[in-house]
Amino acid sequence: MFALPSLPFERNSLMPYLSPETLDFHHGKHHQTYIDNLNKLIDGTVLADKSLEEIILASAKEVAMTGVFNNAAQVWNHSFYWNCLKPNGGGIPTGRIAGMLSARWGSFEKFVEEFKNAALTQFGSGWGWLVLEQGSLAITKTSNADTPLASGRKALLTVDVWEHAYYIDYRNRRGDYLTAFMEKLVNWDFVNSLL
Repeated sequence: MFALPSLPFERNSLMPYLSPETLDFHHGKHHQTYIDNLNKLIDGTVLADKSLEEIILASAKEVAMTGVFNNAAQVWNHSFYWNCLKPNGGGIPTGRIAGMLSARWGSFEKFVEEFKNAALTQFGSGWGWLVLEQGSLAITKTSNADTPLASGRKALLTVDVWEHAYYIDYRNRRGDYLTAFMEKLVNWDFVNSLL
């Protein structure tokens, strides 16, 4: 059975950009609910002894398994998202990703503009992503629970744009949340570790 992973930072350490209250609801309630639902859905099935990634790939294209996919993908997406955050993060990256972003978009600032635009224009709930696609960096967005993993892309960075990720702290100001994410929260060390 799957269990809620601990946050890789203290719950008050992302202030003032993400509050403990946001994390209590987002991590402690929403993420936990996806885990509880997934455990119920796979209990006693052939998926019960599979990894999370195996469950996502097995259920991604099966209409009868939409509930399994949605909950498994949300468990994976959220676990990945927590690692994309860190206290005193954000800003201009160093390491391998810095050169890759500049080579692909011409400048870090242009990457930030396009990444924020993708996340800002995701209609309704979903995710903004930086991915590796056939060896090249790409920005993409997914709706609801969809994840790059299901389409064979390697996730490097994500921002959660479901309202529960930011509404307590930013209300309907998704753009302000995205600015704080890029300038103050991104864990570029995690991104580099994936390369």
